[in-house]
Amino acid sequence: MSLTISSSPQGFSAFITNLGIRDTTDDFVFIKSSVPCVADGVFTQSLFAGPSVTISRDNLKDSQAQGIVVISKNANVANGSVGIADAQEVLQLVAAETGIAAHNIAIASTGVIGRRYPIEKIRAGLLGLGKKLTAADFHAAARGIMTTDTVPKLATRQIGNAKLVGIAKGVGMIEPNMATLLTFFFTDAEISANSLRSIFRSTIDKTFNCLSVDTDTSTSDSAVILANGLAGEVSESDFASALQEVAQELVLKIARDAEGATKIIEVTVDSAINYAQAKTVAKAIVNSPLVKTAVYGADPNWGRVAMAIGKCENEQQINPERVVISFDNVKVYPNSLTDENLQQLRQIMSKDQVDIHVSLNIGKASATVWGCDLSEGYIEINGKYST
Repeated sequence: MSLTISSSPQGFSAFITNLGIRDTTDDFVFIKSSVPCVADGVFTQSLFAGPSVTISRDNLKDSQAQGIVVISKNANVANGSVGIADAQEVLQLVAAETGIAAHNIAIASTGVIGRRYPIEKIRAGLLGLGKKLTAADFHAAARGIMTTDTVPKLATRQIGNAKLVGIAKGVGMIEPNMATLLTFFFTDAEISANSLRSIFRSTIDKTFNCLSVDTDTSTSDSAVILANGLAGEVSESDFASALQEVAQELVLKIARDAEGATKIIEVTVDSAINYAQAKTVAKAIVNSPLVKTAVYGADPNWGRVAMAIGKCENEQQINPERVVISFDNVKVYPNSLTDENLQQLRQIMSKDQVDIHVSLNIGKASATVWGCDLSEGYIEINGKYST
């Protein structure tokens, strides 16, 4: 994907640098709009949510913002009042350098939990920030927010005369319970606050909230969108479609880059009573360690899918006699599998993306979720994460 200054949304500038928070790669990203933006954000429901989440949630209450700060390699979570003060100081420092009120800036942090920001380094590194802003390089921003990601994640779309770009980070501790890991969207489209909020939250629910890597909801999940309106009004339906496409593209990039992952898993559940039921069952399947390891080993063990459906004990309307389970387009339950079927299934399970389809046959609703397999690599990465 080639994203140039001319193909980027108008009016955004950035300061991206290494402040020495953990290593030598970029760890600080600030993106600013030249004018105030209509904005929205959704955040983790974790009881251990960090100051970046609580402060940003409050700052975005009026649906306005003009910039966002992202600090990577340090989550600033579980540091008590000191952590809150540090996050507030970062915003005050940026505000003083740029002239934007601190309450009009969102902040996000990701990385190790329980370690304080190296605040002296941050203070020194932000001196003169206002004079160092350059036209926003969204590729560099996507790299700057990475932790254990191996590749930056970025997607773009054109909406009439307007442009939309989304960036995201995340490969582990991913079971979004509101939004996602960290993901940010920037557009020069003009759209009302109410419409943006409705479209954004619906999009997040059907994309990032349908993603799971390891069932662990992060303390720092944040999704924020800034729309500065410099390109003029756009069709709301076109905007919604473009945002859905960008978000889904980012979801698939996260699933493919997930810690230790070798394959994407896509699970679709249809003929459910309602969307919530379909999503519950699909998440139970994609989150099952036994399903994940079967996919990793290319083992067509459909019994593990049946197990995952069966443990959704609150979904009493489900009747096993009506359920149909398929891997790709091959029905495995109810069915009598032959040696030929098994060989075909092993080939399906060996693909880079394994599609599992379940029909409950009790309604008309459906949901699709995404995840990944579980390999030794996940343990290797997370057994040494903080050291």
